[in-house]
Amino acid sequence: MTERVKVVTLGCEKNMVDSEIMSGLIHERGYQLVEQADDATVIIVNTCGFIDAAKEESVNTILDMAEYKQTGRLKALIVSGCLTQRYKQQLMDEMPEIDGIVGTGDFHHINTIVDEALNGKKPMKVGNPAFDYDQKLPRLVTTPRYTAYVKIAEGCDNACTFCSIPIMRGKFRSRSIESIVAEVELLASQGVREVSLIAQDSTNYGTDLYDAFMLPELLNRVSEVEGIAWVRLHYAYPGFFTDELIETIAVNPKICKYIDMPLQHSEDIILKRMRRPGRQQDARELINKIRTRIPDVALRTSIIVGFPGETEEDFNRLCDFVREIKFDRLGVFTYSSEEDTPAVRLPNHVPDDVKEWRSNTLMEIQRDVSKYNSSKYIGREIDVLVERYDGRSDVYIGRSEYDAPEIDGEVFISNCQAGIGEIQKVRVTHAYEFDMSGEGLS
Repeated sequence: MTERVKVVTLGCEKNMVDSEIMSGLIHERGYQLVEQADDATVIIVNTCGFIDAAKEESVNTILDMAEYKQTGRLKALIVSGCLTQRYKQQLMDEMPEIDGIVGTGDFHHINTIVDEALNGKKPMKVGNPAFDYDQKLPRLVTTPRYTAYVKIAEGCDNACTFCSIPIMRGKFRSRSIESIVAEVELLASQGVREVSLIAQDSTNYGTDLYDAFMLPELLNRVSEVEGIAWVRLHYAYPGFFTDELIETIAVNPKICKYIDMPLQHSEDIILKRMRRPGRQQDARELINKIRTRIPDVALRTSIIVGFPGETEEDFNRLCDFVREIKFDRLGVFTYSSEEDTPAVRLPNHVPDDVKEWRSNTLMEIQRDVSKYNSSKYIGREIDVLVERYDGRSDVYIGRSEYDAPEIDGEVFISNCQAGIGEIQKVRVTHAYEFDMSGEGLS
């Protein structure tokens, strides 16, 4: 009987790409991919291990999937991803439900792991997380047919004191431009219109491979691929944001006027403890430079509250910073102590209830900021990528170039004349805290 495989993905978009490659390899092997876990003879859980909540979700998911050995057809439970890279032996020792383990740098061996697990060998392949992304591997994209994520690099060399990514994903390493463009060309041939370029530190792209900041060149090359309408950039490290990159985003019409640039905090003393690049004045100058050259840019950032040593005064100044800068998009995270990171050893950890209060307070401030920012779109004509139809309200729903998949707002369209996966010109009539609505134009 052909094995039936279910892949469960947790965590970030980078993990999702890894799962899509594993799915492609499994399909190429001749196994059948299935949607329902109770129908699977093999389940692969691709885990996240970034913060405590993600680890807990990963462990709970592994245990939930293991129950299908009693209630379903499950013969082998494989665990992959960041959690296995970091806790391989602990997982194997403490969770007998697991039949095989594969790390972040070895997932291209998934078929061997599955075969050995089915033969009762309890395989564990977790080596140095250094994977060669120039390899030509099959990939089954799981996002809607018109949009896809493309990894441009893996790992990270930045030694932020709170972050365990280098432990789980290794040193920063870029893919070649040729490899990335070839993948985008393949995706475009399959109907993809929007590509989101992702890396832990995208602005550092090329420095290891070409000894130069090559992100502007890569953006231009990807935008030249026939069929691609939007090129979106994620996780732009502020320390390497060059004038050339700003100019490239400003002048290339296919590059979304959307910049996802995690700052993590505003206060110099916290940034220093985090070992982040520059200080608040540097961030202010960079933001001003970006907004001056790209007036219609949507700027997303992420902030960590409750970092060790963050005082009430630090937090109040952070709130003032967010009110003043008026980020178009903002994600707020509470600090999570990650073992083996320097921040764990810092003094004056903030109580959990204080961290939660600060997170909720900052998001309330951002709600007001978002509503203010959204109002500037009223009366404007914007392009919207149509994603679905809501029959109850008889409107189509999509995203503008200022909104990334899953994490940002949506646009509700009346009189839409474009199909799903196509771009519709919309005149915005109403703006809300995070969403907008408008009329489709012919």
